[in-house]
Amino acid sequence: MGSIEHSIQVFNWMKNQKNYCARNDIYNMMIRLHARHNRIDQARGLFFEMQKWRCKPDVEIYNALISAHGQAGQWRWAMNIMEDMLQAAIPPSRSTYNNLINACGSSGNWREALKVCKKMTDNGVGPDLVTHNIVLSAYKTGAQYLKALSYFELMKGTNVRPDTTTLNIVIHCLVKLGRYEEAVEIFNSMRGKRVGCSCNPDIVTYTSIMHMYSVCGQIENCQAVFNTLVAEGLKPNIVSYNALLGAYASLGMSKQASSIFEQMKHSGMRPDVVSYTSLLNAYGRSQQPVKAREIFDLMRRNNCKPNLVSYNALIDAYGSNGFLAEAVDLLREMEQKGVQPNVVSISTLLAACGRCCHKVKIDSILKAAKMRGIKLNTIAYNSAIGSYMNIGEYEKALMLYRCMRDKKVKPDSVTFNVLISGSCKMSKYNEALELLVEMMDLKIPLSKEVYSSAICAYSKQGQLVEAESMFNTMKVAGFHPDVVAYTTMLHAYNIGENWEKAFAVFQEMELNNVQPDSVACSALMRGFNKGSQPGKVLLVAQFIRDKKIPFTDSIFFELVSACSV
Repeated sequence: MGSIEHSIQVFNWMKNQKNYCARNDIYNMMIRLHARHNRIDQARGLFFEMQKWRCKPDVEIYNALISAHGQAGQWRWAMNIMEDMLQAAIPPSRSTYNNLINACGSSGNWREALKVCKKMTDNGVGPDLVTHNIVLSAYKTGAQYLKALSYFELMKGTNVRPDTTTLNIVIHCLVKLGRYEEAVEIFNSMRGKRVGCSCNPDIVTYTSIMHMYSVCGQIENCQAVFNTLVAEGLKPNIVSYNALLGAYASLGMSKQASSIFEQMKHSGMRPDVVSYTSLLNAYGRSQQPVKAREIFDLMRRNNCKPNLVSYNALIDAYGSNGFLAEAVDLLREMEQKGVQPNVVSISTLLAACGRCCHKVKIDSILKAAKMRGIKLNTIAYNSAIGSYMNIGEYEKALMLYRCMRDKKVKPDSVTFNVLISGSCKMSKYNEALELLVEMMDLKIPLSKEVYSSAICAYSKQGQLVEAESMFNTMKVAGFHPDVVAYTTMLHAYNIGENWEKAFAVFQEMELNNVQPDSVACSALMRGFNKGSQPGKVLLVAQFIRDKKIPFTDSIFFELVSACSV
């Protein structure tokens, strides 16, 4: 029944009887019971106590103790117990090895798990399906997804057939690697029992596929998998509901998220901290920070303690909707409640400062992070640099970037995109090109935004050949230029007074189904005016009217200029 207190009372009563005789099976049972209740120290104490009663531990006792330490994540203790077992000349069984591999693997020590697995084979104990699943799970816990898939391929060459647990781990690894089609293929084979697969999908399988569709933003497919789960007669658990709730929340679909939340409660399930946080996040992303706060308060009233993720979600809800003061106050509130802010909290606040254009707040938040010993990561630095750029503090943004490099924090494409585009906006084209060279030296792949900014910088410096080269390199790299990139090239050809090439770029833009906007059209008209082609300006004006593109002041100016000629 798992009633540990009553069991201890009876056990102590037994030991006080005159005819008491210590027995292995009783100690084995008590050690396992303590392990179930996570009383590892007491379980270990029983192990030493039984030896005082001259009761010699057998393989089952050692297995129980290793398993107990494995469940508690104390893999080093489990290894030491195995050594004691070998010194006592008790040969380990397959269960012993499996328990030890699981103890290492569940703690993320996949290398140690493999060593034990090799030792197991060397000692003539062949691995079974449980062993293979534990090794796969160790790879999964250690985020070694490619190694897990390679091991699965080796496993296929043995006589051991995978079960549902095996395939669930494989699906999880494929999803983490972004190999979604392969994950769906395995899922379909499980459902249709194709390709020699005789494993029925369980609740974990369906939830993994739901999570995959959620990551891809395919909400309809996520809902369809949930509906299939129910239609197959499986009862959704809290994790399944949270996966669906999180999918809607990630896109800010608060009405649908709220509906799933209510459906979960009607099914008899008590929402947990993940459920509340997802709903809170949904309201934050749908620009309803007041509703987000209501969910946060509801969580507390229902005796569900908010965690760090909950606080960060509410900070984001406030910050992304312009409520900077409330977001900063929440940072103090979470500390008063004993929840320490992390780098995500700081990053979220820094991004909010940039949106609200608060220079002083950026400085104070960076100072607060330093006082609390929170080390900024790439995302946090990017938020701070972007915020400084948004308020025109170019020197501070650049100084922070240099600090980032000094702290050995690796910049990414977002870092350089913020710096290069910010430099261009402030007409610091030389600095933008210097940063571009630095980015290339660091072998950081250029993003579409960086290409557009680089084209702009080259053209503003009168380096038309370099701008053209960058534009062509962008297309060769597999990036389809957007309206910003095309417009940048139009401006570049205008500076070079080459209306023929500007017109060719505009035509290419149409061929690639990129809808020109007012800025692009006015740039082409300016090129025609510079090239003394007023008739073509009037044709562009007709094109603008036909495409129902808004007429701006720039377009009217170019049109008047053409008419006056």
